[in-house]
Amino acid sequence: MDLAQLNQDYGLAGQVQVIAGEGGWPYIEVTNEQATALISLYGGQVLSFKPRNATHDLLFVSENAYYQPGKAIKGGTPICWPWFGPDPKGLGRPNHGFARNRLWSIHETQALPSGATQVMLGFRDSEDTRALWPYAFTLELEITVGNTLELALVSRNLSDRPFEITQALHTYFTVGDITQTTVLGLDGTTYIDKVDAGTVKPQTGPIAIASEVDRIYQGVPPELVIDDPALQRQIRITSSGNQTAVVWNPWIDVAAQSGDLTDDAYQHFVCVETTNAADDVVTVPAQGEFRLAVTYAITT
Repeated sequence: MDLAQLNQDYGLAGQVQVIAGEGGWPYIEVTNEQATALISLYGGQVLSFKPRNATHDLLFVSENAYYQPGKAIKGGTPICWPWFGPDPKGLGRPNHGFARNRLWSIHETQALPSGATQVMLGFRDSEDTRALWPYAFTLELEITVGNTLELALVSRNLSDRPFEITQALHTYFTVGDITQTTVLGLDGTTYIDKVDAGTVKPQTGPIAIASEVDRIYQGVPPELVIDDPALQRQIRITSSGNQTAVVWNPWIDVAAQSGDLTDDAYQHFVCVETTNAADDVVTVPAQGEFRLAVTYAITT
């Protein structure tokens, strides 16, 4: 991609600039009076978001993240689409679909009256994607950078038949100390424990993390909170379009076995993912669309 042309078409003076990023991919730098952000066109992925009054970034990105074609970037806001988890048909297709390791395009940038900045990214089906998943589609990500970070993933079905998707905004949040961190708002729900062979279990009280956690929560409320006393902040997650959420931390052994995580990385992040996962399957009708949205706010 021609950076000069991208800046001519989509740059906004003092707010939006397209630069060369890791892996040689274009990154979008967003700077306004409310916050800063960094967005990778590879994966359509926000890698950094920091409100002006924040002392730490909202998002975690691994020091050992891969920046290679065909590899997912470990951190930020990866997009799992059009399926979450293993290939639902068992055909050997990649885990979490193909949206997170494709190069997206810029559709639009604009300065909003609120002082926030909106960036619209997207990509559509190609011969390559149709070989994996035989549907015509456009996928668009609306990113609004202001006092909060807002994401909306819009799936449009351009086919003459419906298709089914599962999906996730697989967001990695920076925390000061995982052993002090709790996730609030899921008391009384049930979860599928992927660490324990998919056993369904009840959640009682806040989620504390003291070992590997990989859970799909069902019947979730629209607001969840990450309580992070080590960084003296809370992260409020307000979502729509989903009935499920995933909480994940790899803990010691999985982190040590992962080439794109440092051994101690598990101490400094938790994933609380806005998802349509497990039985929360979305049917998008022919020529129809579906919107999954979330807002992240840092409070102290």
